[in-house]
Amino acid sequence: MLEMTREEFEELVAEALDRIPPELTRLMDNVAVFVEDEPAPDDPELLGLYEGTPLTERGEWYAGVLPDRITIYRGPTLRMCESREDVVAETEITVVHEIAHHFGIDDERLHALGYG
Repeated sequence: MLEMTREEFEELVAEALDRIPPELTRLMDNVAVFVEDEPAPDDPELLGLYEGTPLTERGEWYAGVLPDRITIYRGPTLRMCESREDVVAETEITVVHEIAHHFGIDDERLHALGYG
């Protein structure tokens, strides 16, 4: 397994977020991004997870709720990558994938766009 400190990995996630075009980040609403070491034991290869209500599904009822949560998992990413460059690329793909869920884009469309 590739070695990388949590701080280094968090920095890669922050850099991936910085590469999201400003016109999209301005539209993101009530969402927080976290880094965790491992996903739940029932899905040990999960790279990222979006939990919340996509922007496309929010209506008048949407007020006073906790922020949506995007979690990027360090362990599975490091286990699947062979180099730091691989981690950079995979982290960026995962961040974009989870943010796309915030915008209401489903897995099928993301796979078609190359963000499997």
